[in-house]
Amino acid sequence: MPELVQLLPLVGIALLFWLLVIRPASRRQRELSRMQSALSVGDEVMLTSGVFGTLVELADDRVGIEIAPGVVIHVARGAVGTVVPREELGEPEPEEN
Repeated sequence: MPELVQLLPLVGIALLFWLLVIRPASRRQRELSRMQSALSVGDEVMLTSGVFGTLVELADDRVGIEIAPGVVIHVARGAVGTVVPREELGEPEPEEN
């Protein structure tokens, strides 16, 4: 019994580490994968390197991003960090008639 009591702090530290580090990291990774699989042409995105652009082409493992008029770069799908909402870009939402 005393051996189990000595292991209790170690088990508590491992549980705390899992709750504070591993679980949130795996949740963020799942959300990022979900976002990257839901990309569509026309989305405004920011790459993990900080480059902003518009998705113009989708492939299985690569995407084409227009970073300036007529300038398209091809990057790995995993390089897309976030989909930027139009409000953040300072552009008004297109009005529906």
